[in-house]
Amino acid sequence: MTRYERIIHYKNLAAEQQGFSQSLKKQIYFCGTLRLVVFIAIGFAIYLLFNISWAIFVTLFIGTILFARLLSWQRKLSQQKSYADALVKIANDELKAFEGDYSSFNGAKERINPMHDFSFDLDIFGEWSVFQLLNRTALPLGQHRLADYLEFPLHEKNVIEQRQETIKELAQLEDFCLSFRKLGGVSDGGFSNLEEVSKTFSANIDFPNRKFWQVSVTIVPLLYIVMWTLVFFELVPSGAFVLLYVATLGLSTIPMKRIMSILNTFNKKTKQLDTYAQLFQLIENTPFKSHLAKQLQNAVLQPVATSKNIAKLDYYYRNLDVTFSPAIFFLNPFLLNVRYALKISKWMQLHATYTKKWFDVLAEFDALISLGTFTANNPDFSFPEPADSFVFQGKNLGHPLLSREKCVTNDIDIDQKPYFMIVTGANMAGKSTYLRTVSVNHLLASIGAPVYADSLRFYPGRLLTNLRTADSLVNSESYFFAELKRLKMIIDTLKSGTENGLFIILDEILKGTNSEDKQKGSFALMKRLVNLGGNGIIATHDLALGALENEFPNAVHNYHFDATIIGDTLTLDYRLHRGIAKNMNASFLMRSMGITE
Repeated sequence: MTRYERIIHYKNLAAEQQGFSQSLKKQIYFCGTLRLVVFIAIGFAIYLLFNISWAIFVTLFIGTILFARLLSWQRKLSQQKSYADALVKIANDELKAFEGDYSSFNGAKERINPMHDFSFDLDIFGEWSVFQLLNRTALPLGQHRLADYLEFPLHEKNVIEQRQETIKELAQLEDFCLSFRKLGGVSDGGFSNLEEVSKTFSANIDFPNRKFWQVSVTIVPLLYIVMWTLVFFELVPSGAFVLLYVATLGLSTIPMKRIMSILNTFNKKTKQLDTYAQLFQLIENTPFKSHLAKQLQNAVLQPVATSKNIAKLDYYYRNLDVTFSPAIFFLNPFLLNVRYALKISKWMQLHATYTKKWFDVLAEFDALISLGTFTANNPDFSFPEPADSFVFQGKNLGHPLLSREKCVTNDIDIDQKPYFMIVTGANMAGKSTYLRTVSVNHLLASIGAPVYADSLRFYPGRLLTNLRTADSLVNSESYFFAELKRLKMIIDTLKSGTENGLFIILDEILKGTNSEDKQKGSFALMKRLVNLGGNGIIATHDLALGALENEFPNAVHNYHFDATIIGDTLTLDYRLHRGIAKNMNASFLMRSMGITE
């Protein structure tokens, strides 16, 4: 399916589900009207049959069943409408994304970290970020996992290839991905990370005097049967039944504090248990072929399907919650509240240790579905080939956040160590964009995603950038000192020899000092990087750095972006060329904007 066909697909999905939602809205209104009619009819029938007790009983029995059926039907219709509305939102959000508007998707701005190896430099998180570009997660758990993918990319070739295989498969499983996103889209909240899952399910909800209460929930209903029989045969007065009721009602309130504690274990997340059960069932019932997907699926199928376990817990919690409603509270003398609290306590003892593994699978699938959707929405992107030794060779690389119409693609060819590209060029000619293009595609490749390139072969080493150093008022740290710390970290990493595939990308070295000192420092740094066996790209306005190619002809090569000035016209082609830049444009730009004469 081409990119244009994907757009048509989402437009059709939005129109189809919008129509379905409107149809369901009418059915819900009709069902509500029927419920009102049935309620009025029951009241009117009771009025007409006031003196015929058996007829009133039959009317109430039939009317209650009919009213309950209508209520169940309305709930089902409401759920279907919620799903249809969720699909409409998904389709419309994707259509906006195709136009370059990613505002509908969370950018995880809380993950912005100026100290990270590359994420701050490359705008990985926040508004108009790479994370927003990729993020199609339906659950907070999945969003956290996807952010981890980007913050901690993979470095093992075989692991990347396994994830690529799964992402390719999910890109073809449109119904599965949409169903997952739809189910998650109608949920509200839920677990934000696995630590929260562990903390919640490891909560102490043991029941005090368990054996006593286990015996009680069995004996009390039997006592009522015996008492009813004795009263029926007039062997004891009917008042004895009332005394038993009062006594057992009082008994049911003794462990109420503990029962309330159990009920509140999940807080509002209890409402998400049904959604989780459906999501697990979706995973369990999908026939996957890729190794990673089947491995994840097996983790929630053995020894018993996780969906059934979660559904059972959901059933217990819903029934326990119902026992606190005024309409059902009168049945508590049968110890229904204690019965379901005991069942929950036992469930926790049997399954709590497995829950982190289960929800880890849910988070993993949610993150993978985002990358599968990204793949399906960008059919012109290609999956890179991981290599065993350092290499970064790509054809027609572009930045995925730039529109196809505006993006000018360029090649890159690094196949040896040590090796540095020195990129010079005029202002706004494309140097910084090129650095970010290479870096972002390196990151996408390292998380198993497709890249904006015709082809890419890469080594999944550690990416280190210094494109946008920030000063720190909190730490009384100047811009220049912050940059020096960053550069020292790069040197120390190279000296340690622990990162065989370190890929270094720097923009304008030593920006915080004077030009003469900057040039001396830049020369010294570049020589150190080469001698330590580094690899990467250095962008600079300092044309003198180009002389390093003469000193290291095999390890340093010059490239540039051209700016052509003819009369009052500035032309930028944004193409990478071999050699040192010859034309600069700062003076021209200042003059053309009226800053200088």
